[in-house]
Amino acid sequence: MKDQYQRNIDYMRVSVTDRCNLRCRYCMPKDIELLPMEEILSFEEILEIVHQAASLGIRKIKITGGEPLVRKNCTGLIAKIRETEGIEKVTLTTNGILLPEYIEDLKAAGIDGINISLDTLRKDRFQEITGFDALDQVLAGIDASLNAGIRTKINTVLQKGVNDGEWQDLMLLAKDRPLDVRFIEMMPIGYGAVSTGVSDIELRSKIRELYPGTEEDHTAHGNGPAVYVRIPGFCGGVGFIAAINEKFCKDCNRIRLTSAGRIKPCLCYGDSFDLREILRTKEGPERDALLKETLQKAITYKPKEHCFEAKSSVTEKKKMSQIGG
Repeated sequence: MKDQYQRNIDYMRVSVTDRCNLRCRYCMPKDIELLPMEEILSFEEILEIVHQAASLGIRKIKITGGEPLVRKNCTGLIAKIRETEGIEKVTLTTNGILLPEYIEDLKAAGIDGINISLDTLRKDRFQEITGFDALDQVLAGIDASLNAGIRTKINTVLQKGVNDGEWQDLMLLAKDRPLDVRFIEMMPIGYGAVSTGVSDIELRSKIRELYPGTEEDHTAHGNGPAVYVRIPGFCGGVGFIAAINEKFCKDCNRIRLTSAGRIKPCLCYGDSFDLREILRTKEGPERDALLKETLQKAITYKPKEHCFEAKSSVTEKKKMSQIGG
């Protein structure tokens, strides 16, 4: 389905929980208020929404959280979404800690790709950023994903004065492994509004200085707006999601479903559409019609662009883990 700016919206991010087994400051600080479990969508409710979204042209689903694998039987949900008529691809964003435990179930469920969040390769800094000494578990999760033959990406957010000196070490994860490392500019949501990120434009310039033979890579690597480069001698790719310095809104193809059942047309703004209320107060054909109508509204009125470059205009006040990223 196309929005009012003729963008084809075919991708929905689905948050299955606001819980996580880490406490990364820019996503889920220690003092965050968690939703009561009864306010979180059931898997059956999520599947109803996915079914209606697929009928409108959604073809790609990203499972997010919080940390999605902390929710019991998340792999079973993935299998059912993968079987939904019209859905062509289901991928997962995770911190990687539980991947060794669930990788076989994920593969059996038909997962098409796994994105693993990793901001440092230093154990002390990992604990500082996440609140836990779990770097070895994340690295084991990366190995598990690769060994299972699943397309694997590393998502990295650089923060000035925190981990900005590690970009080269993190990038080298793609040198001898068939994975992509993606640098994502810090977005001014939650803690990100008071922290300082690193410009992907600046980072690309440094990479070209270090590797003069670096070339643009226009092959498809995934569902979203990342742009990639191919570095001589690297097995994998290096990508950039420059939400602040290179707005990609004209090509945006996504909507977001929060774990509380609200559809967000844009990460930047607080506007959302309540699907949970429909699911829990309506029945039969009326419920189906209202779900579809509300999804259509969310897509149709998706804003032209975000305003992350003007922090005072950002109206989304929730934390990243409450939104689904």
